[in-house]
Amino acid sequence: MTLSSPLVVAQLTDTHLFADADQTLKGYSTVRSFQAVVDSLEQLQPQPDLLLLTGDLSQDETIASYHQLRSRIMPLGIPAYWIPGNHDQSPADMAQMLSDAPLSPQKSFQAGGWQFILLNSMLHQQVHGALSDEALQQLDQQLQATHLPTLVALHHPPLAIASAWMDAIGLQNREALFAVIDRHPQVKLVVFGHIHQEFDRVRQGVRYLGAPSTCMQFSPNVEEFTLDTERSPGFRLLSLYPDGQFETRVQRIAAQKF
Repeated sequence: MTLSSPLVVAQLTDTHLFADADQTLKGYSTVRSFQAVVDSLEQLQPQPDLLLLTGDLSQDETIASYHQLRSRIMPLGIPAYWIPGNHDQSPADMAQMLSDAPLSPQKSFQAGGWQFILLNSMLHQQVHGALSDEALQQLDQQLQATHLPTLVALHHPPLAIASAWMDAIGLQNREALFAVIDRHPQVKLVVFGHIHQEFDRVRQGVRYLGAPSTCMQFSPNVEEFTLDTERSPGFRLLSLYPDGQFETRVQRIAAQKF
């Protein structure tokens, strides 16, 4: 990255990896589809400057599943930052496997003239999410400390997405998050996973973005859980400029059966 070029960020989410590469979820080999996404990332020019992994990285919650992730991410040599999702109920295992460069356990850092704050919305043995009072207080303090344009990342969606079943398992204390974000105009972006689909909405001048899963996709705007068999796995790309401007797009891999 040069001073005149943007910081390129790739958001990968909801990988749902197993220890066994042949094990499937709803008929999808999550390991193989994730590898196809990594292969697609490798072909990008320019290469992303960093990766954001926004939760549900494991499906079986084993150390070996995080090894699957690490072994495929590390050859890229791209700094990668992660947060847990509701399927990542073993934070000690995550930290053990995902803390060696280029993977990083940091949850707050600066790059390309931007501040990044990664929030843990996972609740023990729950599908829905929430942010602790401590996390919200720390977020407020971090935003008071610098006025750099800021990207906030978490796993659970803080906005309703017009799918009744998913809206019931999103971020439960979203108003508490909004109360903090609304006080700090340097927050430009909030990105999240969990929904296995594209989402793009502006609230109070902040862009809220959801990304497709690297494996199966969920149908948008439905009352009950429904798989979207028309859309393929993918990821979100963000180009962040030091003046707070940004561009974003979703990239999907070639449709194939995994």
